[in-house]
Amino acid sequence: MESTGPIAIVGGRVVPIEGDPIERGVVLIDGGRITAVGGPDLAVPQGARTVSAEGAWVLPGFIDAHAHVGVWEEGEGWAGDDVNEMTDPNTAHVRALDAINPADQGFRDAISGGVLAVNVNPGSGNPIGGQTVAVKCWGRTVDEMVLRQPSGLKSALGENPKRVYGERKKTPSTRLGTAAVIRDAFTQTRNYRTRWSNAEPGKEPDRDLKLEALARVLRREIPWRQHCHRADDIATAMRLAAEFDYELVIDHGTEAHLIADIIAAKGIPVVIGPLFTARVKVELRNRTIAAPGRLAAAGVTIAITTDHPVVPINFLIHQVTLAVKEGLDPATALRTVTINPARIAGVADRLGSIEPGKDADLCIWSGDPLDVMSRVERAYIAGAEIYRYDTGRQEGVFAERG
Repeated sequence: MESTGPIAIVGGRVVPIEGDPIERGVVLIDGGRITAVGGPDLAVPQGARTVSAEGAWVLPGFIDAHAHVGVWEEGEGWAGDDVNEMTDPNTAHVRALDAINPADQGFRDAISGGVLAVNVNPGSGNPIGGQTVAVKCWGRTVDEMVLRQPSGLKSALGENPKRVYGERKKTPSTRLGTAAVIRDAFTQTRNYRTRWSNAEPGKEPDRDLKLEALARVLRREIPWRQHCHRADDIATAMRLAAEFDYELVIDHGTEAHLIADIIAAKGIPVVIGPLFTARVKVELRNRTIAAPGRLAAAGVTIAITTDHPVVPINFLIHQVTLAVKEGLDPATALRTVTINPARIAGVADRLGSIEPGKDADLCIWSGDPLDVMSRVERAYIAGAEIYRYDTGRQEGVFAERG
């Protein structure tokens, strides 16, 4: 995506995330990147196109650290459901990248809600579900949208894999069976790496794409994205991570607040949510919107997720607002959808805050995004305006994909 030349966004309340808000701030953009951020005295280069944000707020694009946009499409039924390859307990070799449809309405909904990037995960039907990918929410092909591939490897504990394979009368049909599948896969991976290390030139083992994907986790190149809700499943996730020494991210973490001190002591981040859901299964019975505040207060790094389409992705900020209502600090709240998910997905060098050198992926809000009455007035990706809200028509208008 090409930028439209130098731009200066002026006069708004700039919230850089990594730093204090700037009243009547100025954000300079050139070449698709942020070149400078400052107060009203920051000089605007000659020839730059000026965009007034008077009375508005300027924030980095939000990031949902765990969603299924593009692989579990809106309004498409089974034809657009590519989220779970539930044909084998270990599908480490599959890639969410290969199933993302950029035309999914969910991407446009995301942008209208200020979400400009998302970590797309496979589903949670398998103990080992496949490779995640971090993408921007705008592009003609997913290859144009990719930020990091892979950005993690999805795994699931708890009710989902137990139900899927238990109904088929095959392993794993229990929690202990699910942990055993994961443990066996990593043991095979260690053996595979040893065989490759000891092989003579020309006599290497046949390649195994599943084990190669798992090897990236063991080398700590990508995190293990562990779906788990109950506190005992979270404990199992931490036990396995300690046994095999990989980087762990807890996804969902419904009961994480019950053992927040243990999680904090281990420095493990939690991608918590969705929060706008009924308690539709046993492992959700302790779901509470107060959990993000309790986790943050204990020192846990958190990101908030919609798990789209479980909760529509444009409601991401509304989940954050209710978490603030239930005790989450407002400044921390904005970090849960900006710099924290950027770091979890491994894209903080490009996104998550308004800083020189980062991608110019920004939104101009009509007011405080934590106010439910505020809306995105304009959205930019790489300095190009891709969305604006038309007050007269009372609807968002998107640019043509170039």
